[in-house]
Amino acid sequence: MSNGDIFVGEFIGTAILILFGAGVCAAVTLHHSKAKAAGWVAIAFGWGFGVLAGAYTSAPLSGGHLNPAVTVGIAVDTGEWDKVPLYILGQMTGAILGAVLCWLTYYAQFRANADATLAQPTLGIFATAPEVRSPVANVVTEVIATTALVLPILAFGRNAGIGIGELPGSAGVYGSGISVLLVSLLVVGIGLSLGGPTGYAINPARDLGPRIAHALLPIPNKGSSDWGYAWVPVAGPLIGGLLAGVVFNVAF
Repeated sequence: MSNGDIFVGEFIGTAILILFGAGVCAAVTLHHSKAKAAGWVAIAFGWGFGVLAGAYTSAPLSGGHLNPAVTVGIAVDTGEWDKVPLYILGQMTGAILGAVLCWLTYYAQFRANADATLAQPTLGIFATAPEVRSPVANVVTEVIATTALVLPILAFGRNAGIGIGELPGSAGVYGSGISVLLVSLLVVGIGLSLGGPTGYAINPARDLGPRIAHALLPIPNKGSSDWGYAWVPVAGPLIGGLLAGVVFNVAF
């Protein structure tokens, strides 16, 4: 994979992921949306389908990591770190673009937020926030949830029939075709089972990129971007990715 392929693949794939994920959050949150108050199950499946669309699109170019925690976990497993900054750059810039596309898609609904009777904070559409703010507990939740994501992804590459075939180093994210579907269902499961405490960032780019977009976009009555919490959904998933890579190396 060339440097250009890696950047373009991760940029496009992560943009699609965030468009779907932030999009379902906007659909459930904003007034004048046909999916208003559809609930947590809709959000979990929306993010899962975002992984499905983004990973299948980017896999032929970059392996479809879409997540710095996945990239780090794979690097720990393979020992190949030279492309990690390029992957993360593509993921971060793609995440910002995906958030901007979500804003454009729901532009009329965001504009309606200027109405005092409809005004509401919008950060939850773009980034995560804990139900109970406790930095240590929140980091632990993100570490556990991200390990539960990255360790199975690494293990998929060791399972005949679902693992990697064509692209060395992508750890099962691209191969027979079914692996991407399994990762998507895994994300849905994590959302349903482990997403309650923090909103399951499990991906630094997924949280930080849209949070930056939220801070910059002219959204009426958007509220705070909560930078005091922003380090948690970055640090927790990165630790989880590292831990998953170490456990995989030791156990497999």
